[in-house]
Amino acid sequence: MRMSPAEREPALAAPALLRGRIPDFFIVGQPKSGTTALYRMLGRHPQIFMSKVKEPYYFACDNPIPERSGGHRWTSLDQTGTHGKTLEEYMALFAEARPDQLAGEASTHYLWWPSAPARIAKAQPAARIIAILREPASFLHSLHLQFIQNRHEDETDLRRALALEDDRRQGRNVPPRSVWPRCLLYSDRVRYVDQLRRYEAVLPREQMLVLIYDDFRSDNQRELRRVLRFLEVDETIPVEPMDANPSVSVRSTRLDDLSRAAVGGRGPVWGTVKSGLKAITPRRLRPRVRRKAQMTRRRIAYGKAPAPDEQLMLELRRRYRGEVLALSEYLDRDLITLWGYDDLA
Repeated sequence: MRMSPAEREPALAAPALLRGRIPDFFIVGQPKSGTTALYRMLGRHPQIFMSKVKEPYYFACDNPIPERSGGHRWTSLDQTGTHGKTLEEYMALFAEARPDQLAGEASTHYLWWPSAPARIAKAQPAARIIAILREPASFLHSLHLQFIQNRHEDETDLRRALALEDDRRQGRNVPPRSVWPRCLLYSDRVRYVDQLRRYEAVLPREQMLVLIYDDFRSDNQRELRRVLRFLEVDETIPVEPMDANPSVSVRSTRLDDLSRAAVGGRGPVWGTVKSGLKAITPRRLRPRVRRKAQMTRRRIAYGKAPAPDEQLMLELRRRYRGEVLALSEYLDRDLITLWGYDDLA
């Protein structure tokens, strides 16, 4: 019987017996806030090793349920549809890190998944935590678009999706293809201070660095240097800057499913096509071909993200003003003015 990561965690007492290591630092969130760009930039620094799998989710997969054809039948918000890696599999992600390198990963579920902070602290008491936070209303707009794109969400109207939260807390109206039903509780995703305090409860605050998405967008090289100083690596080594991934919308779910199947080689037809192409493509060219295929798929399946509903954005800003005020006090920074919450009528 396959144990959950939480049940396997006593094995962390003797990691030297396993190949690889526990990472030294974690980018814990938020998604749609520049975490992918930061992950890639850090991976280009010679003193840092980032896992090739950006989001292993190891510390957020403590209650997986079996895969089911056609989706999942959820009975608890604490369930996940993704089987967690074994400790050996997780540590192997960092096996190629040199002894003189820091190892890191970037699972954005770690910020809001309730048990992740304690599990990370237990596995790595010296862990350094990096979070990037974004203005709540724009964050939820982008997050909702991503969930539609990934099929975690089947309600295409954000206002209606927010209205479903009470039902979803009771396990109702959860899309069968969602792999983390708790992630659909949108209001919980912007309780930033509660999320940060869960880390502060198990790790010293000096092991935490909180960035603001606006700063990262305006000058990501400056913010990268802050991160490098926090990690105590050489900040003078040049690293190529990267922009945050833009939000997109799905042109057609049918077209998106078809393009995913084609690029992934799913099913007998596409599997045969993929095997044939792999056989005739030199190994050194396969990563480039794979990237080109993914880029082509995105151009076909996705379009420019729709503009947010300004009335809904105003309502959300009013709703979450208290959260922004609490975060301003926690960080000792005026986010009320930065995010335009000072002129709400």
